Amino acid sequence: QPSLQPSLCLAECPGTGSAQAGSAAACQGCPNQGLCAAGAAGPDPAEAAELRARLRAVQHTVLVLSGKGGVGKSTFSAALAHGLAADEHKQVALLDIDICGPSIPKMMGLEGEQVHQSGSGWSPVYVEENIGVMSVGFLLSSPDDAVIWRGPKKNGLIKQFLRDVDWGEIDYLIVDTPPGTSDEHLSIVQYLSASHVDGAVIVTTPQEISLQDVRKEINFCHKVKLPIIGVVENMSGFVCPKCKKESQIFPPTTGGAEKMCQNLNVSLLGKVPLDPQIGRSCDRGQSFLSEAPDSPAALSYRNIIQSKAENHCALSVLSTAAIY
Repeated sequence: QPSLQPSLCLAECPGTGSAQAGSAAACQGCPNQGLCAAGAAGPDPAEAAELRARLRAVQHTVLVLSGKGGVGKSTFSAALAHGLAADEHKQVALLDIDICGPSIPKMMGLEGEQVHQSGSGWSPVYVEENIGVMSVGFLLSSPDDAVIWRGPKKNGLIKQFLRDVDWGEIDYLIVDTPPGTSDEHLSIVQYLSASHVDGAVIVTTPQEISLQDVRKEINFCHKVKLPIIGVVENMSGFVCPKCKKESQIFPPTTGGAEKMCQNLNVSLLGKVPLDPQIGRSCDRGQSFLSEAPDSPAALSYRNIIQSKAENHCALSVLSTAAIY
């Protein structure tokens, strides 16, 4: 009788930062074995030097992650970029590495824009003078075009975004990622190892089906030695604008993000309630923080950005001055 046990024990994965990455017994049969093995041998010195030279002018880098799709990573990334850029003396870059589902161009009001080549590389597309954006969405002939690529081609584009884009002097680089813990995530962590990464903000919604995947993302961060700044609980309750009654659209049946953070010893940065204006602002490509500055959700966003500065020593990056 054949064994029903899987041949690969994920719990024994040595992690991409390990000297055994790609060569340990647990790596046999893993689809990412080749990528991890390449990382274990260390990045190509010339390539690492190029990345280091390009990213030297970036002061702080924050990744926005979640194991689950549809929880609001891109929405949070856009709000974070707008919030930080409220300080006109700060330069903010927003990099969208969701290759198959780029939504940042739409959310930032840049749909239909194109990337231009200069002598120093690709030029970001600017929302305002101090917010530059780069996304595969700018490289498509139509927003409805499907990107049907395998992992190596995705990885190559992410490398290009980091190496060939002329970001200039940047205070904050925010990286919006796709859901999961796969090629794009391994690539961005590996490529950014040539410079400094402040850490990851992990976004979830309150229900257990989302938390289940987010726990995997937290485990991924531990394995690749990516610091976790904290967790944001999105879609956390809804207050009816007419009757003012609060409803739990996504019930936190297992205690929500708060309980998960307590169990895993991770900081809970805050909770953002549902607000229909968020969706309308994103569809119009406008800043929700500017369109509804007094809404409970906007106040939550501001408190979350402020709490990052207070709760994470590396994040003087997210100074309160940048969001008021």
